[in-house]
Amino acid sequence: MVSVNTGRGKDADWAGKLRRTAIDKRPVGGRVEVSRLGLGGDEQVDKPAHGGPEQAVYAYAREDLDWWVEQLGRELADGMFGENITTAGLDVTGAMIGEIWHVGTARVQVTGPRIPCAVFAGWMDERHWVKRFADARRPGAYLRVLREGDLGAGDRLEVASRPAEQVTIAESMTAYYGDAALMRRLLRVEGRGLEWDTIAPGVLDRAAARS
Repeated sequence: MVSVNTGRGKDADWAGKLRRTAIDKRPVGGRVEVSRLGLGGDEQVDKPAHGGPEQAVYAYAREDLDWWVEQLGRELADGMFGENITTAGLDVTGAMIGEIWHVGTARVQVTGPRIPCAVFAGWMDERHWVKRFADARRPGAYLRVLREGDLGAGDRLEVASRPAEQVTIAESMTAYYGDAALMRRLLRVEGRGLEWDTIAPGVLDRAAARS
């Protein structure tokens, strides 16, 4: 793990309806507490969209940040995408929904992808950012905390288990944007984020209407 990143809420005119955001995450040293609602010292301003037990921690791979460096022609520091954990050596995009990781003394589970929003677009200040981020299918992973503990930069991040029904983070994003076959598979995944049961009916109904 390259870095652990936290941030506090700040007022910002570009930050959607709330006009406030904590997307500006910066690396912190030492051990950081991991609870079922997130990292110690970190704030989640828009909890329905970016917080709560199902999205307690957000992980993004340094390898994917470096890919974006090439695409955007600008440097991207650890934490720039609002991630709490910047990983290295782990294929976060290829991680499975329901996959369980050991990190530090904590145990976490992959629940879903990050869906880009207006706040993220305002923060990045790149043209058509929501569409570009969605199309890239490199969304990072939201995590629920199964066992509280602590973590720090340099800790090993190990995959402890994967579910029998396998849908990757990238595939789950495709399901979110309308792939009914993938959504049906996702609904069979043990350990999926609870929100999928709310999202799925709309995706499946729209697919049925098109057929």
